[in-house]
Amino acid sequence: MSKPHWRPARASDLAAISAIAARIHPDLFERPDVLAEKIRLCPDGCHVLAAEEAIVGYGLAHPWRQYQIPPLDGFLIRLPDDADCFYVHDVAVLPGARGGVARDYIARIEQLARASGITALALVSVYATQPLWERLGFRAVTADAELRVKLVSYGEGAIYMLRDLVAT
Repeated sequence: MSKPHWRPARASDLAAISAIAARIHPDLFERPDVLAEKIRLCPDGCHVLAAEEAIVGYGLAHPWRQYQIPPLDGFLIRLPDDADCFYVHDVAVLPGARGGVARDYIARIEQLARASGITALALVSVYATQPLWERLGFRAVTADAELRVKLVSYGEGAIYMLRDLVAT
């Protein structure tokens, strides 16, 4: 099998993206049309990890505002005009394809953010993935009451994390 590579996500990839999401995030269901909206609103931030003819992972990111977590399984409607971060909504990779690919995807999103004049990345760490994100330069943010309420839908142990691009 050839080495997996990131390529822009297409509408025709939605079934594969949804299948991977269901497998990797069984407790964090999102409707396919919610995922499709992210691809439509920010195609440059949405990629799939292709290995020959198969899709073995995906990454979805879009401009957003720090500390304003988009609702899980909720429509964005539109991207904010005053975005101050690129929000990494999800990076999901099947077990056999892991090994540095998240780093490659985050590097792509960092380039996109910098080209857009945005100086921060944000995400919600789920399933005890905080050490992975810390290795990629993210830091946990102490959540205030409002942020804690938003984190509930992401499951127990969800952590809001930021990465400052100015210092990197």
